[in-house]
Amino acid sequence: MTRQPVRTALLSVSDKTGLVPFAKRLVDAGVRIISSGGTAKALREAGLPVMGVGDLTGAPEMLGGRVKTLHPIVHGGILADLGDDQHRADLAARGIDPIGLVVVNLYPFVETVSRDGVTHAEAVENIDIGGPTMVRAAAKNHAWVGVVTSPDRYDEVAEAVEAGGLPGELRYELAREAFFHTASYDAAIVGWFERESSPVANRSIALQRAAELRYGENPHQPAALYGEVGGTGWWTEAEQLQGKQMSFNNYLDTDAAWRMVHEFDEPAVAIIKHANPCGLAVADGLADAFTAAWDCDPLSAFGGIVALNRPLDAATAGRIAAAGFVEVVIAPSIEDAGPLSGKKNLRVISALAPNPADPDLRRIDGGFVIQDRDSVTVDDGWTVVSDRQPTDAEMADLRFAWVVCA
Repeated sequence: MTRQPVRTALLSVSDKTGLVPFAKRLVDAGVRIISSGGTAKALREAGLPVMGVGDLTGAPEMLGGRVKTLHPIVHGGILADLGDDQHRADLAARGIDPIGLVVVNLYPFVETVSRDGVTHAEAVENIDIGGPTMVRAAAKNHAWVGVVTSPDRYDEVAEAVEAGGLPGELRYELAREAFFHTASYDAAIVGWFERESSPVANRSIALQRAAELRYGENPHQPAALYGEVGGTGWWTEAEQLQGKQMSFNNYLDTDAAWRMVHEFDEPAVAIIKHANPCGLAVADGLADAFTAAWDCDPLSAFGGIVALNRPLDAATAGRIAAAGFVEVVIAPSIEDAGPLSGKKNLRVISALAPNPADPDLRRIDGGFVIQDRDSVTVDDGWTVVSDRQPTDAEMADLRFAWVVCA
């Protein structure tokens, strides 16, 4: 695929980050800008020449802005195969100019439905229609059209336009990103509908690559970390203060430890190895809880993951440092990790609590099994069927064991 010059670009973005500098570079390169709504307003306020979509089509926007770009002049300009004589004839007969660049990002649906108290009507109004239609049209016609769905691409695209046009390889990459953009957007909408439905019928999950991992469970297995689009897992906002990059096994074990330790209200420490607890304890203080957890099985705890449900303090950090080798220490916050600073490979992480409503999803061949997470409850209405009544200490141990086994 050869380099395609850009003479006309259509810009319609919800996220206006970097919009004006990017558009100025296009204008300076001789590109005619078509736009509408808030995007056109922002460009005009910056002193840039803009043709409104309504001026282009002769059809002013209607239905409160729901219909602006859904017009043959717009989509004919985007979808025309310029290598097809009939397509060129159709454009000429209707006076339609080809559009060589489409810059669109969509209404903030995920952000809208994530707000507390958002209404059904507000969510529906933030389901974009014209935007995905233009994105998909441009992506389909990537042989002739470039499509940009993220401000992160503005510099690279502007440089290509300034250099004479968009190379085929870049148009292909942009098209792939565009289809993921619309697919993940639709997945978020489906997910919202499913959350409002009972029982859940279908799921659509879009995953975005977040990081490449050194390897998987074993050194010969390639691996990467993916985040669900619109998801807010504990690791997405976590802060790693020291240590090596997290590994495949580190993420699995840390997730298990982090979820387990948050089942307890009192100071608790979980030590996890291969997704199983080799030590777990509660105590009046965090340092004592760590010591009790480590003493459960010091041999298995070697190289494990330590999760704390209280801020990491100097006393607890000191006991962890003295106990032996661990891979990860995770806590809600870090007050004093000084005693661990000498262990350069040890990962020390602060993170938000895990989401208890996040479904438990397991891969099987060709599909998944999905369940709600086990909401651990300790029933004080238990019936004792033995002749001897348990002591208070025994009942406390039983409640503790109930949570751990769950």
